Amino acid sequence: MFTSMSFGEGEHPTAPCNSTISWKHKLMMQRSQVTSLCGAKALWAKGHTGAKVKMAIFDTGIRAKHPHFRNIKERTNWTDDDTLNDNLGHGTFVAGVIAGQDAECLGFAPEAEIYAFRVFTNAQISYTSWFLDAFNYAIETNMDVLNLSIGGPDYLDLPFVEKVWELTASNSIMVSAIGNDGPLYGTLNNPVDQSDVIGVGGIDYNDHIASFSSRSMSTWEIPHGYGRMKPDIVAYGRDIMGSKISTGCKSLSGTSVASPVAAGVVCLLVSVIPEGSRKKILNPASMKQALVEGAAKLSGPNMYEQGAGKVDLLKSYEILKNYQPRASIFPSVLDFTDCPYSWPFCHQPLYAGAMPVIFNATILNGMGVIGYVDSPPSWHPLDEVGNLLNIHFTYSEVIWPWTGYLALHMQIKEEGAQFAGIIEGNVTVRVYSPSTRGENFQRQTTTCVLKLKLKVVPTPPRSKRILWDQFHSIKYPPGYIPRDSLNVRNDILDWHGDHLHTNFHTMFNVLRDAGYYVETLGSPFTCFDAHQYGTLLMVDLEDEYYEEEVQKLKDDVINTGLGLAVFAEWYNVDMMAKMNFFDDSTRSWWIPVTGGANIPALNDLLAPFGIAFGDKILHGDFSIDGEQSHYASGTDIVKFPAGGFLHGFSFLDSSMIGATQKILRTSDMTKASSILGLVDMGSGRIAVYGDSNCLDSSHMVTNCFWLLKKILDFTSRNIRDPVLFSDSIRQDVPLYEDDNQLPSRRTDVNFSSYSAVVGKELICRSDSRFEIWETKGYGLQESWWKKRLPGYPNIGVAGSLNSIIAGSSLEWTRSPRKNDGNSSARTVGNPYDKGMEFALFSRDKFEKPVVVASRWIVPAIVAISGLLLLLSFWRFGQKRKRRKKGPVSSSGRVINV
Repeated sequence: MFTSMSFGEGEHPTAPCNSTISWKHKLMMQRSQVTSLCGAKALWAKGHTGAKVKMAIFDTGIRAKHPHFRNIKERTNWTDDDTLNDNLGHGTFVAGVIAGQDAECLGFAPEAEIYAFRVFTNAQISYTSWFLDAFNYAIETNMDVLNLSIGGPDYLDLPFVEKVWELTASNSIMVSAIGNDGPLYGTLNNPVDQSDVIGVGGIDYNDHIASFSSRSMSTWEIPHGYGRMKPDIVAYGRDIMGSKISTGCKSLSGTSVASPVAAGVVCLLVSVIPEGSRKKILNPASMKQALVEGAAKLSGPNMYEQGAGKVDLLKSYEILKNYQPRASIFPSVLDFTDCPYSWPFCHQPLYAGAMPVIFNATILNGMGVIGYVDSPPSWHPLDEVGNLLNIHFTYSEVIWPWTGYLALHMQIKEEGAQFAGIIEGNVTVRVYSPSTRGENFQRQTTTCVLKLKLKVVPTPPRSKRILWDQFHSIKYPPGYIPRDSLNVRNDILDWHGDHLHTNFHTMFNVLRDAGYYVETLGSPFTCFDAHQYGTLLMVDLEDEYYEEEVQKLKDDVINTGLGLAVFAEWYNVDMMAKMNFFDDSTRSWWIPVTGGANIPALNDLLAPFGIAFGDKILHGDFSIDGEQSHYASGTDIVKFPAGGFLHGFSFLDSSMIGATQKILRTSDMTKASSILGLVDMGSGRIAVYGDSNCLDSSHMVTNCFWLLKKILDFTSRNIRDPVLFSDSIRQDVPLYEDDNQLPSRRTDVNFSSYSAVVGKELICRSDSRFEIWETKGYGLQESWWKKRLPGYPNIGVAGSLNSIIAGSSLEWTRSPRKNDGNSSARTVGNPYDKGMEFALFSRDKFEKPVVVASRWIVPAIVAISGLLLLLSFWRFGQKRKRRKKGPVSSSGRVINV
């Protein structure tokens, strides 16, 4: 597991504080302390100070007999350092925020009992095994509350994740920092992204989300679902006062500070409940219910930035004081009219014919560690128009520990294609928890309610609908996918989700503001109807493609008029080899699964169109019509058909192994590196670009949203910008590269371990249209007699959804690719491979049907049918003769039915 210390923003924990501070700065610190402790002082006055609450701090330790702490009960060291002391200051600071007693930096729960678990070394190193040992001890010693101001992106570190489940199942309440990777979305860390953990983000004293605070959604569920909302709450995380290593106070900022603020609040709330009845009332779910239901929603930030809002200690206190065990749904409302809080849902309404809009809520079960969904969730519309909404539910039938999920897959029925308005109603689900051992009563069933208020518009025209390919994206975890921009040294992994609502959220907003409707495809290409979309948008993709996908996309573009826009990334085997590294945390070698994008797979997909990318790694600045742009570790275009338009520029090439970076300088644009290509292809249009960094909010240098909009104008509406379609860059002859010179796949990686394609069954998942779920998709379920011959029209099924599959050969039933990690996406016998490639350069070749001798087909079928009938009569007669001779042994024979 990748673990990292969430040290204060812009300050190392060992950085010394000034011995003298200005009166203005001191006044600011006093104000921060008064503001953050405002609610705590009200509970102190009632006698609630955190007494007899066992607070476990998993951090860098704490020094013995520190003057700021009254109740250091135990210090344990789980590292290979030979000390219990904190030599960095992080653990001491966190402890001070929770339970410090110095007047200048008071903690929230000064009477809490501190248990310091030292899990990080002086070199800020930790291992999963150290955490597992420390967690086991926390379970054994019955810790009430744990604070983890740490985290990492590896939610597939299963021993760690499962141990967190075991710990919360033992009724310990875990509080954790969301991370300091903001303002990027999809950057929340583990364990904060676990639903049984209370995740905390950071705000400043103006109630603005701190720029450093990580954003959700969670990325476990991608691609076939939708991420959960995190953080659960936000707390003050900027300029918070805490204890120094030996004595004195200092201020720090970061979510590692916001987390102990929330943990201190939790300690106070625990101490409100009499010790004898705490375990019956308090648990991870009931505490989270009190926090999120009492939180104050901030104006401005959306739900994936602030969760339920700013923690409100006094309101949560009132909820807990009268708490009765129950289950609930978090969040309890989804309102498409509540902007910006309900972004992205409030930014794009529902309409008929779209891919399902998925909303993933969390079930909190305060009744017991284990619960069950008593009956399937149901939709109860407020009025008649609510019947236009079709909802499919996926959910946790077993809720453990304390939490589960409820995902809504929402579509507007076809009869609502012209409806515009609001649909309101409730989703209900009944949750039941059995009594635990030692209890003489049976816990009640709770009916949980999720309120929906959905905005619906008439179905937009095809030219305004964009389909985003999420299915072919691989990220960390599970695979080591290297960063897209090689100039970024401090973020080696592509782990932000690559989703419309994570690191591509700004692009999503730009497209919506431009009038486009953007839908997400989390299943193969066979799972969408190309007639409905103007463009398929493929950005920064790493996976392989089914042979059926290659065939279908070819037909979608050439015959159905689908636009295709591809934004690729670098791919160079030698560079990938240089990026291998030995990870001290996992004690294993890490080898990149692919480059920034899987260029060999993309080349196979684009081969029917005569387009291919190379293996250069280009970077530099360029300009098109005065628009300054930056090319960040992008690739080059090496094959492109005649009649298309190619833009080329001079760049630095980082792929030159064993030599200094080579500058490609020439005034002849045909020799410069081609990076942008646009071409008509049959009835559709294709645009390819070699870099996605300009669309990705992660480490973006300059954006190219202007270029994206011009590309979509072309691919979706055939609007041609004069600059992009200048006669000076029109290709009179094809740009050609021999196939054996194209980038090749790695042979030393078991790609099937990370791929959703290689060795997997082709099937449409729960993010597809309802009518094709659990099938192979449009056109792949029809009977053999409905299949058309290559280039020949269907008879009697014109306009059917089943007619969109390629003028494909009868080999459509070919099984998925083998688990060899090196298989080609091309199909043997594909009429558009090799011999038909030059036909792509002439539109007439696509429009002329294959001549079939139709006059003799019907007589031939009749003749064959007659022969088969005679043969069956003859075999029947032979069987009757054998029966008269007696039984015949069938041992060792295979009977063909």
